[in-house]
Amino acid sequence: MPQPYRIASVRQDLADTFSLEMVPVSEERPGFAPGQFNMIYVFGIGEIPISISGTNSDCAGYLHTVRAVGAVSRAIARLSPGDQVGIRGPFGSGWPIDRSEGADIVFVAGGLGLAPLRPAIIAVLAQRIRYGRVVILSGSRSPADILFRQELEQWRQRLDLDIQVTVDHADRTWHGHVGVVPALLARADFDPSETVAFVCGPEIMMRFAARNLLDMGVSAEGIYISMERNMKCAMGHCGHCQFGPDFICLNGPVLRYDRISSRLFLREI
Repeated sequence: MPQPYRIASVRQDLADTFSLEMVPVSEERPGFAPGQFNMIYVFGIGEIPISISGTNSDCAGYLHTVRAVGAVSRAIARLSPGDQVGIRGPFGSGWPIDRSEGADIVFVAGGLGLAPLRPAIIAVLAQRIRYGRVVILSGSRSPADILFRQELEQWRQRLDLDIQVTVDHADRTWHGHVGVVPALLARADFDPSETVAFVCGPEIMMRFAARNLLDMGVSAEGIYISMERNMKCAMGHCGHCQFGPDFICLNGPVLRYDRISSRLFLREI
């Protein structure tokens, strides 16, 4: 059953995108693994899955970054501090952060895909000494659509990681790279034979990013992607998120590339 959570703060990240901190009303907030998601219920409207974009250290509750595109997400974006929602979760698999110690880490994000990757990035940077080279590649439609821009600028000031940002369409204010985010892989410094890649964004971007990583020598076992499907129950009962033999709510959303690569290139799955 959904548990009551109170909206503690609301931050507008982009014209249509908001980050909301949600804290439990009565019970203690369950822990979570970066990459997992919650089912958020707006009373009287409906329930949708939203990835957790915060960590245990930077918020007392859950941080959810939501783009207002449907009835429920638009209702979430209209919430104010003090309003309440229902939350079920966390559900699903997370990014293999601990299992990747000692490896080079490459984060590839497209658009809102940076939100599910944000807790993993923060976790890796908090234990920076445990990893090799760290690369963050982020792509957006335009300079106005760059998510977490201030954080990207703060991370870039560090001298122990490589951050590159690209946009599909530039304006007069933009002096950076223009093009799709998979093209940034050729510019990044990492050892393909010792790399674990975390990829999240539009499905077409993830397909091309995975292919580029494979062509560069990263193993299929070292590539993890976060899948999106229409999740309703989050417990594998309704079948809405079935992806071949997998249920994204149970087996995903984070899945190893070699497990689902053959299905990524099939239509209508």
